[in-house]
Amino acid sequence: MKQLIIIIKEHIEYIQQILKLAKADLVKTYRGSVLGWGWAIIKPAVTIFVYWFAFSIGLRANKPVNGYHFFLWLIVGVVPWFYMSDMIKQGAEALRKYRHLVTKMKFPIATIPTFVSLSKLTIHIILMIIVVGIFALFGHKPDIYMLQVIFYMILMFLFFTVWALFSSLIAAMSKDFLNLVKSFVTAVFWLSGIIWNANTITIPWLKKFLMLNPVTFLANGYRNCFIDKVWFWEQPKRLGYFAIAFFIMLILSLWAYKKLRKEVADVL
Repeated sequence: MKQLIIIIKEHIEYIQQILKLAKADLVKTYRGSVLGWGWAIIKPAVTIFVYWFAFSIGLRANKPVNGYHFFLWLIVGVVPWFYMSDMIKQGAEALRKYRHLVTKMKFPIATIPTFVSLSKLTIHIILMIIVVGIFALFGHKPDIYMLQVIFYMILMFLFFTVWALFSSLIAAMSKDFLNLVKSFVTAVFWLSGIIWNANTITIPWLKKFLMLNPVTFLANGYRNCFIDKVWFWEQPKRLGYFAIAFFIMLILSLWAYKKLRKEVADVL
C-alpha cells in the first residue's frame, strides 16, 4: 500500500507534466511524415482490410454475427487490440525510450508509462468514434449499450498502464525480457479471440482458460457493447476473472517498483 500511495501522489503532483508529455509523445509519433496524423487512421484501416479480406474472401468466414455484418464484428474487436498491442510492446520499452527523463531530469518513474498510455488512448478514442460512424453507415445507430464502452475503455487503460509499469521496469533491467515480450505479441493476438469468436468454443476448460485472458475479456466487452448487447454486470464471472488478473498485475507492478526504482537510473 505504501508504494501505491507514493505512485498516486506522484501522479497527482505531476498531472500537468503527464498531460504535456502525453501530447508530446503523440506529436512525436506522427511528426516528420507527409500525411502526419493521417497515419493514425491509414495504418489501422489497412490492417483491418487485410484481416477482412483474408477471412471473408480467402477463408470465406463472412457469416453475420447476431445479425451484424462480419466486417462490423471484426473492427469492433480489432480496434481495441491496436491499443493493447501498442501498450504490450511500447509500454514495455517506455523507460528505455524516455531514459533521459530518468537519468537527467529525475522524473518520477511511475508516471512515464502513464503518459505513454494516455498518448495511445487518444488514438484509440479517435478510432472508436470512427467505428461508431461506420456502424451508423451500416444502419446501426448508437444505443444505450454503447455507453458502457467508456467502462471497458477505463478498464483497458488501467490494466495496460499497470502492465506498462511492471514490464518497463523489468525491461529496463533486462533487454532479453523486452525481446521476449515483443515475440509473444503475435501469439497473444491469435490466441485471444480478436479475429475469431471465443464464445463459440465448446471445450469447457479451454473456454474458461480463454476467459481468464484480459485481452479476450476486453475484446468481448467491446463486442458486448456493439454486437451482443450485453451489460457488463450480466457476466459477473468474467468481470471477476478480469479483476483477479488486474490485481495480480498490480501487485507485480508494485513489487517491481519497490525493488527496482532506485536502480533503474544507474542501469539506463
